[in-house]
Amino acid sequence: MIAEDSLLLRVGLVKVLEMGGFQVATEVGDGAALLAAVAEHRPELALVDVRMPPGFTDEGVRAAVEIRRRWPGTAVVLLSQYVEERYAAELLSSNTGGVGYLLKQRVADVAEFVAAVRRVAEGGTALDPQVVSQLLLRRDLDPLERLTPRERDVLGVMAEGRSNAGIAQALAISESAVAKHINNIFAKLDLPTADADHRRVLAVLRFLAASGT
Repeated sequence: MIAEDSLLLRVGLVKVLEMGGFQVATEVGDGAALLAAVAEHRPELALVDVRMPPGFTDEGVRAAVEIRRRWPGTAVVLLSQYVEERYAAELLSSNTGGVGYLLKQRVADVAEFVAAVRRVAEGGTALDPQVVSQLLLRRDLDPLERLTPRERDVLGVMAEGRSNAGIAQALAISESAVAKHINNIFAKLDLPTADADHRRVLAVLRFLAASGT
C-alpha cells in the first residue's frame, strides 16, 4: 500500500514496486485515507510519505504510528524529502522491527530501494544512512560515548540493517573484526540480547529509541 500526495511519485513507486515483485493493493494521497485503506486491505507493508494533506507537517508519521499500534503486523516504511530525525525517532520509539525510514532520493536506485522495502516487509529494518548519521551524531548520552570511533561506524552501518558481511564491505574491514566490534558495542551499551535474525538491528533501534529526540 502506498500513501503519497504527489501523483507523479505515487505512480512511479507503484511501477518500481511492481517491477520488484510486489503487489500494490491500493494507493492513497492522505493520512485519513491511508488508515481507512489499511483497515480494509490489511496490507503486509505500507509505504508512507511523512508530510501529506491537509497540513503537510507530520500527517504521515502520525498515521504510521497509528498503523503500528492498531495493526502491528503491518510493516511501515516512511519516505521523506529531507532527514527529519524526530519523525524517525517517533516511529522507532515503540517498534523494533518491520520499520524503515528512507529518503525519497533513494528511489532512484531501484535495486537498493526494492531491497530495503523487502527487508522491512520481512520484519527487518531499513534506515537511510543519512538518517542514521544524524541520529547518532545528536546522541550525547554517556553509553554512546563509551564507543570507539570504529565502533560508532559499525553501529551506524548496523542500524541500516546490514549483515556482518555488508558491514565489513561498507567499512573495508574483515568479518571477524565486525563480530568483535559488535560484541564490544553490546557490552558497552548494556543492551540485552534478542532471539531473532535481526537481533543486532533490534538492539540498535532500542538504543536509538531510548535516547529520545
